[in-house]
Amino acid sequence: MDQTIGELAERFGLATHVLRHWEEEGLLSPVRDGNGRRVYGEADTARVAEILLCKEAGFSLDQLRDLFAAPGRARRDELLREQLGRVRERIVRLQDAQALLEHGLRCRHENYRECPRFREMVLSRTGA
Repeated sequence: MDQTIGELAERFGLATHVLRHWEEEGLLSPVRDGNGRRVYGEADTARVAEILLCKEAGFSLDQLRDLFAAPGRARRDELLREQLGRVRERIVRLQDAQALLEHGLRCRHENYRECPRFREMVLSRTGA
């Protein structure tokens, strides 16, 4: 089913300028109708979903362009491995943040900065 730029943007909760920008960046290539308007098909819909998933995985638009243009499996796998490493690092940081928040909710200290566990968590972040 073909869609207009507005319909596709609405489907994903995006502004139309985002889709235009992705087209300028070479990530989308909609066909044009006789009046020059963009027409998005199912392949474009799948590409938008792919872009959004990859952005959630932390890819930049430049990295996505490289990934989509990767000449072979070896380069693609290299790019995916690199990003997986960054995601794993981010997960560790998020788990630390989760632990801090959960501790903050359980902590009995009136001033959280007086809490030995909080100070320990902060100091671990400084590398001390």
